[in-house]
Amino acid sequence: MPGPRRTSGPFQHTREAIAYEKTVDACLREPDIARRLDKRPQATPENVRTHMLSEANVQRALDPCRGSLHRFRAALRKYEATRTRVDYLHDPPAPETIVLVLLSLGFLGALALAPWTFVAVAALLTGGAGLAVWRNHLWRMHVRHNLRELALRLVLFVREQQMDSAERWWRRDLQVNGVGPLMAQVVEALLGDDHDSLLLPDGYEGLRSPRNRQYVIGNEASRRLSRKVAQLEDGTIAVSGPRGAGKSTLLESCAEEADFAVVVQAPASYSPDDFLVSLYIRVCERYLTLADRQLPEFARLSAFRRAARRLVPAVRRGVRYLTFAVSAGALVTLGLAATARSVGGRYGKAVRLRAEEAWTDLADTAEAVWRGERVGVALAVTLAGVLLWRLRRSARVGSLLRTGWLLTSVVSGYLLVIAAPVSLLFDSDVHRNARALVEMSPLGILLLMGVAFLVFAYWAGEFEWRVVEVVLGTERVRRAVTAALLVCTLVLLYRIHPVQAMVTDTGNLLRVACALLGLVLVRAGSWTVPQPEPPLVTKCRNELFRLQTVQTSSSAVTAGPPQLLAAHTASLSTVPPAMPELVADFRELLTSIAREQFARKGRVVIAIDEVDRLGSDTQALAFLGEIKAILGVPHVHYLISVAEDVGASFVRRGLPHRGVTDSSLDDIVHVQPCTLAESKAMLERRAPELSEPYSLLAHALSGGLPRDLIRYGLRIMEIEDKTRFFELTDISRQMILEELAETLAGFRTLLGKEQWTADTSAILLSFRSLMGHLQYLCPCPSTDLHRALQHVAFYDLDRQLGPAAAAVPESTRLLIDEASTYVLFSLTLLDIFGRPDLARRRADAARHGPDGDPDLLAQARQELEVSPYSARPLIAAIRSAWGLLARPSGSTVTTIPRARGVPCSLHASTP
Repeated sequence: MPGPRRTSGPFQHTREAIAYEKTVDACLREPDIARRLDKRPQATPENVRTHMLSEANVQRALDPCRGSLHRFRAALRKYEATRTRVDYLHDPPAPETIVLVLLSLGFLGALALAPWTFVAVAALLTGGAGLAVWRNHLWRMHVRHNLRELALRLVLFVREQQMDSAERWWRRDLQVNGVGPLMAQVVEALLGDDHDSLLLPDGYEGLRSPRNRQYVIGNEASRRLSRKVAQLEDGTIAVSGPRGAGKSTLLESCAEEADFAVVVQAPASYSPDDFLVSLYIRVCERYLTLADRQLPEFARLSAFRRAARRLVPAVRRGVRYLTFAVSAGALVTLGLAATARSVGGRYGKAVRLRAEEAWTDLADTAEAVWRGERVGVALAVTLAGVLLWRLRRSARVGSLLRTGWLLTSVVSGYLLVIAAPVSLLFDSDVHRNARALVEMSPLGILLLMGVAFLVFAYWAGEFEWRVVEVVLGTERVRRAVTAALLVCTLVLLYRIHPVQAMVTDTGNLLRVACALLGLVLVRAGSWTVPQPEPPLVTKCRNELFRLQTVQTSSSAVTAGPPQLLAAHTASLSTVPPAMPELVADFRELLTSIAREQFARKGRVVIAIDEVDRLGSDTQALAFLGEIKAILGVPHVHYLISVAEDVGASFVRRGLPHRGVTDSSLDDIVHVQPCTLAESKAMLERRAPELSEPYSLLAHALSGGLPRDLIRYGLRIMEIEDKTRFFELTDISRQMILEELAETLAGFRTLLGKEQWTADTSAILLSFRSLMGHLQYLCPCPSTDLHRALQHVAFYDLDRQLGPAAAAVPESTRLLIDEASTYVLFSLTLLDIFGRPDLARRRADAARHGPDGDPDLLAQARQELEVSPYSARPLIAAIRSAWGLLARPSGSTVTTIPRARGVPCSLHASTP
């Protein structure tokens, strides 16, 4: 490798410049940088690379990394100096050097692997060759020169590794602290001031899975609900809000925090009996699941097939277990049989005598108590019997016995496991063989210990072997080579006589037996005696059978003389429980479950979702009245999601009369649409690369409703994938106009159901003309489309139709006003987001006061659902703050241009 050459500029060596250029190229390949390039004419990889290689930017990138750069330069200087000395001493190896090195390697190999006879022969050959070289002056000079060069080459290799390591460290530091941050600034400068308006999608998994719990973030409504649940020991809390506001997510989040929770969906066409039965079944199943009990399986197949389904897996597991258990047991028994017999012969007689003495003493004591000779012992035995009977239902006694058994077995087991290796320290034979091992061949032992250490270190991953990494490459091959090295090391160690003597010591079998017995005792500590089924589990299982099956019992009686047989049969069938009985049983079961959870300081939550699907507030209130009987269970929190009108009924309770919500609900939590800050946080969690202007666009279109917010966020990504647009102006125009086209199609369908005349049909023609403009969408600004939108947005029915406007019904007028106001809202969004330089115009709007707040756009979208007449002044104030035309001239309003009949020539391929 040629030595580093010095260069001019910020770099002192050519290798520094090469490393810097490699770092620049690596940063250009970073996903965060690469996805921002080629989106605008100036932001190309070539321009970025040119700017990063300028002397000023190079100096800025090097300044934060001076420490690592100095270490790299010091390593470069040391490598260069060593390289110069190696080049100066370079000389082909002499024959006598090669012979001497080969003999020395052979001697070392024989010392470690071969018998001592070969070691002596190798030592004589090596010593003779060394003596001959030493006595010949010319040979000695050549060998010394070659060995010095070899030593310097080893030093050069170390210096090269140090230099490479210092370079990698500097490049990593440069990429993280120098080139990386500076390149991000360069790219932003090349993209322009409005770089946030670029859509640079990287990942949006959170938008693709709206129900995924890991993307849910807390908001004010969730915190308010958590506080209310914590303050109330029990009660019924309603969660009110518009559709898509996140009521279901709120209930599920609160249910996840509870110890026992059941979430059920209210049926669209409800039946109180069916709903209660469904809730009853869910509660029983949930309790059995939490108690880790199997749900009952109802008969669906023949008895033979049900038995086969249960037996075949059990038999298969048993056969596999017995195959390994019998084989392993036979091997262990064969290996430890002699040791067990030896231990039994040595200690068996003494243990048996001690056990017989203990049994004799116990029998004599029992006989004396029976004859009445030991009154004190008899009294103690009697009291023990009474106490044992009193403790038959105490769970604490069973827990103490299990704890005592666990401690005894685990402690004794670990003591046996530890005692096995510790006993080696007190074995005289082991001491003698260890001393013989050290005295016999210390060099060989040190060599084998070094090999074992290197293998272990390589296995643990502490060292980075470049040759092994390059040659082997894969993890599987590396582990195979490591295992082979371990086996070879163990074989070499076993060939040494003292090691072999220590391995084959007769006491090792007893140590292995003790260790195995200790492991069995440790494992036995987790064995438990099957406990009787808790009463609540039995009750839940019985209720599932009663609610989900129909049980029939029949009997037959034969009476009379044998020649005249008379058969009488009777059948008994269960009757489904009536509503009052069902309510009483459900409350009793739920009370028992809640009492058990309350004793454990747990919480029980029953969440009833989708009550607002029932249609009208009258049906929802009727549903609450029907299920009122199951509410109010002690220590149970009922959470019910209701529509806004039901929540409004609770808020105005007692004004002027009481309603069903007064007696059914204890409190209510209103879920409001998200603010702009909450919408940004939600989208940032689900799509981190979605910039602020796109979050503002999705927030304005959705009105802050989380469900629509996620949908519009996904719609943005869909438009980018479909059209390959990256600018906010292009994507926003496409998205707003697509939404407008779909909404106008719905309005036109509703308008088509109204009664029209020849004089009033001009309204339909105006909507048809506008939808013609929306047929071929493209990001190109269109004056005709803008005039068509203004025509509908500021539609004046009386001015357009004249006297014929009086014939238009009020319902039709309301539809027209709703459609025109929505078009005005879409036109406002188009004027705000469809023009460049959003950041500057946003700052200008903010200086106009509250009407310039971007959050007001979402409020205008929410107001559209209340009334078009209250939404239009709000939109007008927004347009005034953003510097948009409040109302066009009369000529613009009264005429609508003809729609384009062919796609745009520049964007003809855009779907």
